[in-house]
Amino acid sequence: MGSYANFEVHRNKAHKGNNLFQKGRNYNKESENLTKSQRLMNGVALWASFYKENPHRFASEYLNIHLRPWQQLVIWGMFHNNYSMFMAARGLGKTWITAVYCIIRCILMPESKIVVASGVLSQAMKIVTEKIPEIMLNSPMLKREIFEIQSNSNSDKPNVSFHNGSWIKVVPSTENARSARANVLILDEFRLIDFKIYKDVLRRFLATSRQPRYLIKSEYSHLQERNIEIFLSSCKYKFEWSYDRFKVFYNSMLQEKKYFLCGLPYQISIMSGLVMKAQLQDEINEEDWDNISWLMEMECKFFGESEKAYFKLDKIEACRRNEQPFYLPHVYNYVNNKKFALPEKIHNEKRIISCDIATMSGDANDASVFSLITLTPNKTNTAYIRSVVYMENVIGGHTVYQALKIRYLYEYFQCDYIVLDTQNAGISIYDSLCTELVDKKNDIVYEPLSCINDEDIAKRCQFGDAKKVIYSIKGHERLNSEIAIALQDCILRNKIRFLVNDNSAYEYLYKLKGFATLSPEQQVELLMPYRQTSALVNEMINLEQIPNDKGLVKLKEPRGKRKDRFTSVSYCNYIINEIEKEDFKKERDVIDVDAYMLFN
Repeated sequence: MGSYANFEVHRNKAHKGNNLFQKGRNYNKESENLTKSQRLMNGVALWASFYKENPHRFASEYLNIHLRPWQQLVIWGMFHNNYSMFMAARGLGKTWITAVYCIIRCILMPESKIVVASGVLSQAMKIVTEKIPEIMLNSPMLKREIFEIQSNSNSDKPNVSFHNGSWIKVVPSTENARSARANVLILDEFRLIDFKIYKDVLRRFLATSRQPRYLIKSEYSHLQERNIEIFLSSCKYKFEWSYDRFKVFYNSMLQEKKYFLCGLPYQISIMSGLVMKAQLQDEINEEDWDNISWLMEMECKFFGESEKAYFKLDKIEACRRNEQPFYLPHVYNYVNNKKFALPEKIHNEKRIISCDIATMSGDANDASVFSLITLTPNKTNTAYIRSVVYMENVIGGHTVYQALKIRYLYEYFQCDYIVLDTQNAGISIYDSLCTELVDKKNDIVYEPLSCINDEDIAKRCQFGDAKKVIYSIKGHERLNSEIAIALQDCILRNKIRFLVNDNSAYEYLYKLKGFATLSPEQQVELLMPYRQTSALVNEMINLEQIPNDKGLVKLKEPRGKRKDRFTSVSYCNYIINEIEKEDFKKERDVIDVDAYMLFN
């Protein structure tokens, strides 16, 4: 067999140092001596460190959760900052992102304690009842990590418990939530949470940070973790505390502090396929589209009234106290609850249906609006508290059809009076109301009604025994000024009540048994009075006062915008003032005499 003299393999040559670059590897004898279990735990530590730095990769590689690029950014930002704020358009999936973040943190950080507080408790509970169970369907590894899920928000036990000691709990944003303790505080729809509750109750949950066992060793004592606060919401008005908090995050982020602020508008929803572009285009093209609500909820921008605005948003919002609106009969039938019905009239209560009339449809013209306002005496029995409990707008429509609509609402809501704008097309509506009207749809014949405050208008009614319940009102420069001042006065003196905002409405409606199982169309009908109220508020804060030489208040709406809801409510409020003077005349006379005698 042939051979080479003095032959050596390359590793032996390198071992002798002849060629540094061909020198063999000097294996770590210490790692070779480790047991299989020790090598496994070293690998776990390495991967855990990697995934803590890259939580978005943990979601895809371990949990089998596909994240879009912007979702990866949000998750990463939440993990690497002490304070995070995520402002997002409706439909972008804030609740789902929150659920994913909670899952990742609970797995990678054993014994994590996460508390989710919300302005709308039912919305926050979806993390437990909907989002996490949905993620578990496609994530076998998540099923292995979770020990138990409970959907009872009233229990002291965590809603989601993990085998490694971590847990997630949903709590209401009230004084009663004081017993909770957490390392991570998540505020869902935080703008709806009272700032005092956040500061004095919820923030106090973060009493102690997470205490992993390695902190006992002196060499790791410097690795103490900070507690985390996360704020989630859509944008709203600038007078709310959420805007002040937004500015704090913005300035802190610019100073390179550990603050993370992210706002994503509706274009991201379209790009991600979460919302169809055609659907949003249809919504924008609807005649009753509210551009201010769109700006805040879809474009992710805070809104504040202009310096010239006559009605101030914070004053109006202070009057949004009523939770319970009035509905038409078919809406009450959606919910199988005897208590959910049209409220009976109480002693000395009055109800007025107010109508601002239009017969043409189109973006540049007004719509007919029918508003129901209830009147109840105040505690001293010297004035009426007004509550706007129902509102409906009709884009165009024949005068007879609108007259039938008014008569039906008048009878159904057990109204005492009708306030009617008799300018232009309104006089035709009045003429129809002065005659017998046949409602074929409801199989009712309505008796004629007549005017109570204008003799010339009353003469148009050919029925001498017609009930005088219609207040005619014809706007002109001086009267419009008085009407605007009267409404402003009622707002500042808290004499008028509006329905609560949409999110508070959800909280109220979700308490109704069966609401969650209704179709989306039925839920929208239940929410409609609240949305009409929000549209009314937006109309009011858009009205700017124009200077004039007569010393009158003249209000002008932006070009192409409407003020029909404002007109309906303000006209009615003006008439209520006249009714109030008459009904409480005796009580006021007594008070004036007593005051005079005391003075003398």
